[in-house]
Formats: sequence, C-alpha cells, structure tokens
Amino acid sequence: MKERFLVFIPAYNCEKQLPRVLDQLLDKQVAAFVTECIVVNNRSTDGTESAVRTWMTAHPDAPVRLLRNDCNYGLGGSHKVAFGYAVANGFDYLVVLHGDDQGDIRDLLPLLRRGDHRRYDCCLGSRFMKQSRIRGYSALRIVGNHGFNLLFSAVAGRRITDLGSGLNLYAVPPLRSGYYLRFPDTLYFNDCMILALCQLRQKLLFFPISWREEDQVSNNKLTSFGMSLLGLCGQYLKNKKEFVTREWREHPVDDYTYTVIASNL
Repeated sequence: MKERFLVFIPAYNCEKQLPRVLDQLLDKQVAAFVTECIVVNNRSTDGTESAVRTWMTAHPDAPVRLLRNDCNYGLGGSHKVAFGYAVANGFDYLVVLHGDDQGDIRDLLPLLRRGDHRRYDCCLGSRFMKQSRIRGYSALRIVGNHGFNLLFSAVAGRRITDLGSGLNLYAVPPLRSGYYLRFPDTLYFNDCMILALCQLRQKLLFFPISWREEDQVSNNKLTSFGMSLLGLCGQYLKNKKEFVTREWREHPVDDYTYTVIASNL
C-alpha cells in the first residue's frame, strides 16, 4: 500500500512568500509523494488567505486545502491542528514546511529515496550540519544557534544540531497519544518537542537542508528567546518525566478547531 504523506504549511502574515512555498509542490518528484497539503492560516491580518486561494484557483489539480484556525492558537497551536488532522485522516507521515519560504521540501527527497523515514519516528531538518547550505543568516544568529544546540545536546544526552528549521517529518503513529497537546502554543513548541522526543526515547534523525533568509520577517527576539530556552532546559533537568506531562500553556485549549476555507480535493 502506498504511504500517505500530509504536508502541513503553518501560515501567519506571509502572503508574499506562500505562493513560492506552494510552487514547491508542483515539482514532479515532490508531487509523486505528497498525498495532500493543508495550509493552516493562524488568523493572519494580511492577504495570506487571498494569496493561497488565488494559487489554488490557478492550480486546481494540486491537492491543497486551506484551513483557518477558529482562534489565534500560535505556531504551536497550528502544529496541534495539523497533528490532529493527520491522525484523524489516517496519514502515515506529516511533513512540516513553514510558510515563510526559508526551507525547501526537495531536501527531503534523498531521505525518502533511501527509506530513512521508515526507520525513525521523527526526521528534523538541520541548517548546521556539514552538508547544509545556509544563506542570508546573520553571523550572530548562527553563533547563537550553535551555542543552544550544544546546550540542548548536553541537557538531552544526545546530539542536537538544530532546534527548529521549518522542515520536519513526523511519523504519525507516535502522535496518536497526543503527548504534545500540553506543550506551549507559542514559538517554543518545537523546542519542547525535541526534549520530549529525547525523553520518550523516540528515534530521531537530523538531516541537512538548504535554508535562506531573504524577505522574511522573524518573530524571534534574541534575548527573550534565549532566556526562554534556558528556562526549558532547566525544567527538563529538574524533572524529565514531568517535563512531558506538565501543562505548559498559559491558556489551555480544550479543542484546537478550524474551518475549511477552500479545497481542491
């Protein structure tokens, strides 16, 4: 039976970049493995939704659905919407491809050809491996990322080469337990996920990617982001089991609901 891949594109105020991201799905090699793509709009205030609908109209054969979160759930909350969607609809794998057009889904192709995805619970794109290619990223951010990668590696007891590049692949069966639902709905969701994956002893692979920063706008503020990461590491060292089961959200959500705005399927 053919494996079913869901591509999840989280989107917030990226109307300029999203059509370029969706264009990646038109590559014949990419289209050959993608079963469906969902763009999850987290209540954007620009023309993100219009840009997606225009693209979908121009490419009616592309298996794309546009979803809108019923509330502003944050980046982490959008992940929870997509994880739940993948589980509910029987997908085998979920690909996360951020809507700001910094990553390239074609970097997954060598991994898929080798069948590496079948041997791991999670495959995380890394900007900082020897074979990776990175463009337009400031030296300060590169140094800062290397520092936190080393810190997380020491805390987790295994080598971590990137805390969140925007191109990841998850096997869906491990997501069925919903262990991630209490993690932050903020930008720190991925950082919690990495530590949780290590604590849960899931099989984790980092793979090299190409990555660029051109017309994107970062939502991260280095100082506050760094302090939050230090706090996460402290909580993990304090009690690793409780780290996975505790409530991280300031405002818990019972159900991450959404509305289907448009569909080519």
